[in-house]
Amino acid sequence: MSRYFTEDHEWIDVEGDVGTVGITDYAQGQLGDITFVELPAVGQEVTKGDSVSVVDSVKAASDVYTPVSGEVTDINEALGDAPELVNADAEVGGWLFRVTLADPGELGSLMDEAAYKEYVEGL
Repeated sequence: MSRYFTEDHEWIDVEGDVGTVGITDYAQGQLGDITFVELPAVGQEVTKGDSVSVVDSVKAASDVYTPVSGEVTDINEALGDAPELVNADAEVGGWLFRVTLADPGELGSLMDEAAYKEYVEGL
């Protein structure tokens, strides 16, 4: 499995042609306590860079952008009752949605873990 990151603080774990998407630990820390997560619809076609989800917190509502194009195949339904999972485990159990990659070549414009760490340190 390969993990990639965006400058907007989303991560995507890719296994085969399926990517699992969430927000980074850095992002959830900046948002504070998550109070609600709006998820995309299963079957929704998304284009890289589209706002497809919203994370509401005590500080702000923040759009979540899809790092790749494709079709949403699954959502983390546990977040409906427990949005705080994003705070507790942003980069594993707090995932938001899964997408089938339409163009794996889009991953080339994303950062690996070392590049993302360097990016965050520069903020």
